[in-house]
Formats: sequence, C-alpha cells, structure tokens
Amino acid sequence: METTYDVIIVGAGLSGIGAAYHIQDKCKDRSFTILESRKDMGGTWDLFRYPGIRSDSDMYTLGFSFNPWKDAKAIADGPSILKYIKETAQKFGLDKKIKYRHKVIAADWDSERRTWKIKVEKNGTEKLELTCKFFFVCSGYYDYEKGYDPLREQSSVFEGEVIHPQQWNSRIDYTDKEVIVIGSGATAVTLVPELAKKASGVTMLQRSPTYILNLPREDALANFLKRNLPASVAHTLARWKNILVSLTLYQVSRKWPGKMRKFIKDKIAEQLGDKYKDQDFDPSYDPWDQRLCLVPDNDLFKAVRSGKARIVTDTIDTFTREGLITKGGKTLKADLIVTATGLKIKLLGGMQLSIDKQVTDTSNLHVYRGVMFSDVPNFAIAVGYTNASWTLKCDLNCHYVTRILNHMEKHGYETCTPRFDDKAFSSEPLLDFEAGYVKRALDILPKQGSSHPWKVYQNYIKDTLALKYGKVTDKYLEYS
Repeated sequence: METTYDVIIVGAGLSGIGAAYHIQDKCKDRSFTILESRKDMGGTWDLFRYPGIRSDSDMYTLGFSFNPWKDAKAIADGPSILKYIKETAQKFGLDKKIKYRHKVIAADWDSERRTWKIKVEKNGTEKLELTCKFFFVCSGYYDYEKGYDPLREQSSVFEGEVIHPQQWNSRIDYTDKEVIVIGSGATAVTLVPELAKKASGVTMLQRSPTYILNLPREDALANFLKRNLPASVAHTLARWKNILVSLTLYQVSRKWPGKMRKFIKDKIAEQLGDKYKDQDFDPSYDPWDQRLCLVPDNDLFKAVRSGKARIVTDTIDTFTREGLITKGGKTLKADLIVTATGLKIKLLGGMQLSIDKQVTDTSNLHVYRGVMFSDVPNFAIAVGYTNASWTLKCDLNCHYVTRILNHMEKHGYETCTPRFDDKAFSSEPLLDFEAGYVKRALDILPKQGSSHPWKVYQNYIKDTLALKYGKVTDKYLEYS
C-alpha cells in the first residue's frame, strides 16, 4: 500500500521537530509526516546516556526559536533537553505526526511522476513504500549504531571493561574505581568531571590537547531578562546576545589566533595554579581549526585541582591486563576504560539516494546555500554549524524550505533543483574544519563551491539575510 505526503521529514530530533513545526506553521495546507528509525523522539538526546551528558552550547541558541527555553540553566543536561524536545512536540501537536521504528533504507526520485519513492523498514522487518513531493532529511550526520572506536581490538587484552560513550548503559558501575577516559573532545571533557564525583580517580589520556573555555552554567543576563520581560522577548534578546558573542569569539579567534591561544591558556592556568602543565593545554593547531570545548562553571578544572582527575598528554603504546602503557613510559592502571575517541559520519542516515534508479554519489554533489544538493530535485537537509549551536542553522534551513514550498505552490511549480556551474565556481571541501570525524568522511561528503550561493559560510548573520529574507530565485535554482 502506497501512502503519499507533500513532505516527508526524516528524524525526530531537534532539527526534525523544528522542521515539522515550520512546515505546519508556514505551509498549513501541506501534508507531512516524520519518519523516526528509533522507538522514541529526541535523536542525540535520547541516544546518549553517558554520565554528565549535556549541551556543549547554550540553550538559548541550541533551543527552538519558536519555543523559549525556560530553565535557569543555560548549559543543560541531556535529560532536560530531551524533556524540552518532547514538551515542544506535544505543545504543537507534532508528536502525532511521528512514525516510530520507520527506518529509511532508500529514496529514489521519479522524474516522470515528480515524486520521491521512499523505501522504509518498519519495526525491523516489514518493508513498505511511501511517496512524497518534497523530501527533507533531518537525521544529523553521524552513525547512531556505533561510534569511532579504533582501539577495540588493541584493548581486548585489558581484563576490565572497555566502553565507548555511545554504548554507555545504566549497568556500568564506576563507583570507587580507577577510570581512564581516552580522548580530549567535548565528550571527554564532559565525562571526566562527572565520573570524578564517584570514581576513586579519573585519568584523561589525550593524544593532543584541545582548546577549553569556561562558560557559566547559568546565563545571568538571560535570567534577569526572563524575570523582567515577556518570555518571548527575553528569549529573543538572550538568543541574539549569545549569537553575537559566539560570532565575535569565532572572528577574533580567526583574526588573532595567537592572542586567543594565550587568553585561553591564561584562563586555564588561573584555575589550575600549580597543577597547570602547558603541554596539556597547548594544541598544535589554531583556535577554531577544530571546535572549542566549553566546560560549565570550570567543572573540569575543579576536578583536576581537587586531585580526583588528572590529564596525561601521551599516546598509547600497548594495553595490558590492568590498564595501558603510554609511549612516554607511563603505566596507567584502570578498572574501566572509556574510549571517547569520536563519532563516525553516516550521511543521510545511511540511506541510498538515487535519481530515476541511478544511485547518487554524494561526494560528487555540491551544497546549495547549505540547504539543498545540486541536481537533486525537491530535496533538502538540516545540518547545523560547526562554530555555533547546531539548531541555529537548522532553523534557517527550515525557513528556507518553507519559503521554497510556498513559492512553488504560488507559481504552480512541481520541482525545484539546484544546478551547479563548474565553469563559474571551483569546488572546495564542504567543511573548513580539521576535526578527525570530518577528515575520515571526505570520501562521502558533498562539496561546496567557491562563492555564494554555493559557499557554506558558517555565519548566522549572513545566513539569516540569505535564507530568511533573501530571494528564493536565482539562475542556479531551476523551477519547473
């Protein structure tokens, strides 16, 4: 049995719920559904269960633009974010639009019928086909089934437990145990201070340092605004304040990397005092070549200062039955090893994308305005920023998609297809970003062009002008 919708959205996380709201709000006559492969909504915030899981940016920018964040904490824990997503979906009736345990296996554009044929696996076994006029993928870009874990085989000699944070579960007991956390990214700096509360000791073993900045868990100005202004006004002002602060931090980092490096290291040294070791906080790259890590209320530095946690900058030589030995000759013993070694990118949730049954090689595509793919009709993605809150860009993408849908409706168009001109533009990597998970996925990631509208700017103000208020017509966007 075939079921047809005007729009099918993939993913019921932050971006998927946001997309559903905008389509319901701005394209009121359009039918839509949300396909979610898991048994519950929430995406990342339902999947990750490791201790201390929290946002790595403030909730005034990570939260929905249309549903103000009310909690006093700007840096929120995972369960609070999940609750917020569910409450938002229920508030606007979007929870009724979700089809759970519906995993998209493949999507094929039928040029003759001008529709997408979506092959779905329901409940793990049943196969069905849905069709839609417009396909909107909001499933994020990493593999939900497993993280990047290059140490799995090498660590098998260790007699304790080895766990990747993505597989964390409630049966893991780390109370009064020695724990090694391998990694230095956002997950590691979140885990270490939380594990230190119960563990006898926690060692963060990092191959190379990361830039780490403190951020107050509560935003004093935002809370003042919420006490004295209507919720929507306070939320908008707090949101824009944090957007501008984030943009300024990024621009200053790129323009004066040496000064920003010194500023960040000096702040850490102030916190750690005689426990500060320069080699642990002096990355080999400039600020924002990779994403900065934020810690709320200096929790990581407090854990190190207290002696419950320590940072070791070294590489692994070999694992032993009791822990591991570094190439620098340090013997680290442990009862539990946490491999916070990163994520694996899985574009479009792993689905196969094709046009008239010809499989599309995503690495040959170009991204139009960070929203659509070249030569792929009636298709959009919601992918966030690398230098700011994920939801900011997703929200703008949703605005742009609804504007395109309404433009098509008004003028009687059935298809909208970006066309890349390789004579007018050169090709560049999609992300100007040195993170490991990006480098490992260069063979599947689409590209960007050398200038507008094929350039991905990672700049909220530029994108707001282009996606929310700019034209939905140009010579590279073909309507028919």
